[in-house]
Amino acid sequence: MSRLRGTALAVLAVAVAATACGGGGPAAPASGKNLSAGTPPPKGDIDAFTWVSYAEPPTLDYVHAFDYPQNMVLANVCESLMRWTPELKEEPGLAEKAEQRDPKTLVYTIRKGVRFHSGAELTADDVVASLSRHLDEKVGSYWISTFRNVESITKTGPMEVTVRFKRPDALFHLEMGASPGTVVRAASLTAQGKAFGTADGGLDCTGPFKLGTWTKGQSIQLDRFAGYWGAKARSGKVTFTFVPDTTARTNALVTGEADGGYLIPAAAVARLRSSGAGTVYGGPNLTTANLIVSDLRGGPLADVRVRQALSLAIDRQGLAKAALGEFSAPTLVPGPVQAWRNVAEARPPAPAVTRDVEAARKLVAEAGARGRKIVIATSNAAPEFPVISNAVQAAAQEIGLTAEVRTVAPDAYTALFSDPEARKGIDLFPTFWYLSATDPLELYGLFETGQFENYGGFSDPAYDKLVDAAEVEFDRIERARLTAELQETVAAQLPWIPLADLDNVMFLGKRITGAPTSISYLYYPWAADIGAAG
Repeated sequence: MSRLRGTALAVLAVAVAATACGGGGPAAPASGKNLSAGTPPPKGDIDAFTWVSYAEPPTLDYVHAFDYPQNMVLANVCESLMRWTPELKEEPGLAEKAEQRDPKTLVYTIRKGVRFHSGAELTADDVVASLSRHLDEKVGSYWISTFRNVESITKTGPMEVTVRFKRPDALFHLEMGASPGTVVRAASLTAQGKAFGTADGGLDCTGPFKLGTWTKGQSIQLDRFAGYWGAKARSGKVTFTFVPDTTARTNALVTGEADGGYLIPAAAVARLRSSGAGTVYGGPNLTTANLIVSDLRGGPLADVRVRQALSLAIDRQGLAKAALGEFSAPTLVPGPVQAWRNVAEARPPAPAVTRDVEAARKLVAEAGARGRKIVIATSNAAPEFPVISNAVQAAAQEIGLTAEVRTVAPDAYTALFSDPEARKGIDLFPTFWYLSATDPLELYGLFETGQFENYGGFSDPAYDKLVDAAEVEFDRIERARLTAELQETVAAQLPWIPLADLDNVMFLGKRITGAPTSISYLYYPWAADIGAAG
């Protein structure tokens, strides 16, 4: 998975992401879904537990933490100005107060008495240094889009930091609960240089766990931080192990070699349930499966009628059965249902999911596209991707198109999200895309002209104008109403072809409990909530 903005793109995702809630309290399940509201609270502390991940983090530097493996670990070690709760809401984090003094001025009051793992006390200077790294081109932050409207970040009091904007940015504050808002000790950044966030360097943060031994290629250990300012972690130690193979990862959970894991593949759910080794949980998520249209300028998919035809022909129900599993729901919009959970009154009705092959064939004929070729890139980076790509190929051929599935290596697949040259000759590729804030605009803003993640080059002046209006609207409900109009345009124009809304799926072995079941684990210190089940 790879993402290149303050929103969310998950590329190397190995599974259907799914779930919603946990140590912080219950989360409302999605309408019509039998989702867990969390896991039972622990009955006591525990010495240690082991968590299995599909990949090793390439780095733990927060400016490059743009994917599941990095953030799953980092969320327990480093903290942000705001906190994204298990209920997918925002609350104060290292900033005890935030004040939007005017549309272009945001002031944070920094929490007193917080200590870094080194023992130094948190100051406003640390906050300024941490946020300012995103503005340094030499650092190459993957979250630079979050800071695109920032004019300055300055210390304006002993424990006060002021962010001034070139233009109002209503989403910036929400992003401060994710990696863009991470705070580390300024002196450690300087001392460690390029080694910061690596196995050779380390992290000097404020979270409930501190970075322990990182054995490259095998595991990362976190140790409980006794000087934590909040509630102490229930476990003395957490060990993350890296198991890329889906079957081997499932075996580790069944045998108890690992106590739990997020991102459980759909194919593993039945075996885990029947094993008696623990419980599979599903809960609210902010992830959807989509096909990214990577050429809207010259290929067959440049014609909206061909995109609409392909969307009409895809068997989404069949995909759910074959690859995505019970923790998924077919959808015709790319934004996740749960993104609207905090603005339910403004959520637009979901378009009915229909399949009409005959209508699709007529659209292809009208567009003069019969026999034209599309290339679908796929990768074994996620077990679902080849199934998705083959299903799309079959749908394309059924309506008169020629379709080639081109398998690329995981690193080449990741490059599709960052390198325009890598996308040359590719018309479509699948993705699991997640959001880093509970606001649907975070996704629909991607399709504004010139945005980095607007991979196919979609451009609509009326759409751009509406995005601009939404991004400066601080009233959350009104912003959601504007975003609903954006969703309607995207559903019709299909710069991405939506496939399914995905829940978050987690497994807990019998001896532990307390973990949040929501996608909040990417930025919330979830491992601190885990303790003894009995």
